[in-house]
Amino acid sequence: MYYGKGDVFVYRTYAKPLKGIKKIPESNFKGRNNTILGMDIQVALKGDAFLPSFTKGDNTSVIATDSMKNFILYHAGEFEGSTMEEFLEFVSGKFLETYSHINGVTISGKQFPFQEVEIPSEQEFTPSDTVFRQGLLEQPYASLEMERTEEDKFQVVDQWSGVEGLRLMKVKGSSFYGFIKDEYTTLPETFDRPLFIYLNIRWRYKNPKDAHGKRPVNYVCAEQVVQIAQTMFHQEDSPSIQYLIYVIGKRILMRFPELGEVTFESNNRTWDTVLEEIPSSLKGKVFTDPRPPYGFQVFSMTPEEVKEWEK
Repeated sequence: MYYGKGDVFVYRTYAKPLKGIKKIPESNFKGRNNTILGMDIQVALKGDAFLPSFTKGDNTSVIATDSMKNFILYHAGEFEGSTMEEFLEFVSGKFLETYSHINGVTISGKQFPFQEVEIPSEQEFTPSDTVFRQGLLEQPYASLEMERTEEDKFQVVDQWSGVEGLRLMKVKGSSFYGFIKDEYTTLPETFDRPLFIYLNIRWRYKNPKDAHGKRPVNYVCAEQVVQIAQTMFHQEDSPSIQYLIYVIGKRILMRFPELGEVTFESNNRTWDTVLEEIPSSLKGKVFTDPRPPYGFQVFSMTPEEVKEWEK
């Protein structure tokens, strides 16, 4: 039993920059200036006090969802942190502190990356400090669940970070063969195929406080995880999407021992071939989007499981 507000768009300017993150070989990412901290927030409130609003139409204890939206927007002005994860925990605590009849808060967000535009100067192009463009398809993601304890304090009972909307295309160097073939099989084996995937990646910290970014060296940036995924996709001649996400997960856990779990949701969106050969091109082919049914994979892994599987 819960209710809430979705698509609460928050744009906070000149938030605290995220600096001092860990450097990894797969990424040249150095941090976020947070000149624009843009987020799409969804929040849900839980509590037995809301039951009469469902069963009797009694709105005495109801907090209007429009008020929830205003509450989030107002407290974005009080926020002094540098990560979306910390903002979600901050505003959840404010909900529980302000409304004593709330038992729990479930909240999630997608971050809008805004990138400085390049403007010409006398000798080269330099980043603007006032003009930004909204970034790529992929968006940093975070979710959090906070509950009131018997001592009337607040505790985080679940927390995830992640990146959503990653789309990667590899024109060669992927295959899929050796699978079961029976009367239902029409898919041919492929030994060098183009592979187009949609990918969502989420991770859980061993210590949820590391998601705050207050110790930046322990904070895992979505941008770095994206670059790990890109690097592994480039390096690996993968025999399946399942194996590809496994090696990406291994590399993420190796680079960031602060993490206790990584999970993947992948979709196979590989194009259908129209022309195998083009007379004017040695390698060129023509493709189109695949038919609507698509394959998907879900996989979670912990550092302990990887050690066991690699024996």
